[in-house]
Amino acid sequence: MRVVAVFGGGGAKAIAHVGAWKAIREAGGEVTHIVATSMGAVIGAALAAGATADEVAIAARSLSRKDVAPLDAASLLKGVFASHILKAGGLRRTVARFVAATRFSELKIRLTVTATDLDSGELVLFGALGQDVPLHDALYASCALPLYYPPARLDGRRLADGGLRAVLPLEPAQRIPADLVVAVHVGPGFDEVLPPDRRTAIPALIRAHGEAERIMMAAQAEQAIAEWPRDAAKLVVVRPVAEREATFAVQEMDRYLRAGYDATKRALET
Repeated sequence: MRVVAVFGGGGAKAIAHVGAWKAIREAGGEVTHIVATSMGAVIGAALAAGATADEVAIAARSLSRKDVAPLDAASLLKGVFASHILKAGGLRRTVARFVAATRFSELKIRLTVTATDLDSGELVLFGALGQDVPLHDALYASCALPLYYPPARLDGRRLADGGLRAVLPLEPAQRIPADLVVAVHVGPGFDEVLPPDRRTAIPALIRAHGEAERIMMAAQAEQAIAEWPRDAAKLVVVRPVAEREATFAVQEMDRYLRAGYDATKRALET
């Protein structure tokens, strides 16, 4: 059974894709193509490069919040004039920790990574269905969420998180021959809850930005699912995690991994 795996963005929640991967493989599915966004793209690239699910999980458990999101001290001095609040180096090192391959041509499974052109608003594709660029540059661009990280600059374009246009990148997946498309949605949704222990003090401007972003991404994910063509391959949408303010919740990764496995296994059994 040829499976196209669609891995959405969701920060730390993206480790659920590893659990989903294990469930797909146990069900007899052969993933022939991965279409992925943001941290889902980093997980997808690691698996496409040949890492086992256990190896990716070990890499994830080794991360701390400071590894992924080191504060750019200069942003504190600039205040509202700062272009970003986190250092790009932390994210780039995280990408390198997960993904040993540096070119799309080195991958064992076809991979398409999405990003967003900040000037045109275009959804940009890299890899199997798009432009060939250095793999780590594509992954950084796909994860570079505005306000948090500076945009990537590739071929004169300013590129940022693919989730700005498609937090669950289903449209590119429609083009790929498959028997089944499994879309793992761990990004923003209107079904999300805020765990009581995560009600932290967040600066008002950052909270307002996050709330606006959450509504936008939740709406476009719902639309993408609703518009899946009837004549396309069967679509199975898995929603293993629905939590707010979890982008950097690296302490929850084991729980998210189990949720991805359990939810995908249930979805494939129905």
